[in-house]
Amino acid sequence: MKHQGPALQTRGLAVSFDGRWIVQNLDKSFHRGDLTIIVGPNGAGKTSLVRALAGLGESWGEINVGGVAITDLDSRTRARAIAYLPQGHEFHWPMSVADIVALGRIPHGAGARHLPRDDRDVILRAMEVADIVDFADRSVTTLSGGEKARVALARVLAVGAPVLLADEPTAALDARYQLKMLEILREEAESGVAVIAVLQDLAMAARFAHRILVLDDGKCVADGPPASVFEEGLLNRTFGVEGAVLERDGERVVVPWSLVRGGPRKKA
Repeated sequence: MKHQGPALQTRGLAVSFDGRWIVQNLDKSFHRGDLTIIVGPNGAGKTSLVRALAGLGESWGEINVGGVAITDLDSRTRARAIAYLPQGHEFHWPMSVADIVALGRIPHGAGARHLPRDDRDVILRAMEVADIVDFADRSVTTLSGGEKARVALARVLAVGAPVLLADEPTAALDARYQLKMLEILREEAESGVAVIAVLQDLAMAARFAHRILVLDDGKCVADGPPASVFEEGLLNRTFGVEGAVLERDGERVVVPWSLVRGGPRKKA
């Protein structure tokens, strides 16, 4: 489901940390209807980029949401426009799962008590999608790491934002729920959301992404559909691996297969 105009756009975006440029001069547009997965080696700038897109931390250049500069949005408007799922899923208060998910409606003016019917419906749908209805009344502090990850996802889905950012959303999940998580993110995109996620797993990225964005040393070195991005030269140069191409049900997936001796083959 494609929409005219980018949901999120960067112009000359740069992020620095400890005197080093983590992201440099990034000009990109992200559209509703696409699941964009950001990959790259450790330290490439993936998390720094997603945090900047969420309006967190210091950055330079422009970030526009729906054509409006993110710096011109008040905090509540920005929270309605961009839902952010960070790494890790720590919950420090013994709130019920349902109450945690309900926090996603706060940017829309919902209070902790006496939620309007529309908000309750959104919260229930988010819990159903994340498969956490069965423990809606349990304290979130009693859950496993994987269960907490699904609660965090449901809270983000409850926002109903046109842009959804997720940093390593499959961490702590078993194989079944890794697949489930990425199915949900792809379905959210196809329902009309611009979904941008960071993944380490290249095979999962190739399997589910509409678009792959590869970062290396803070720069975008490739951008496009998985089948065109994950070619042998890029895998060698950027990740230091040889890839194997697998096909099933008409889908092509690249799987890292062996190490390249000497590490990544960087261009001179």
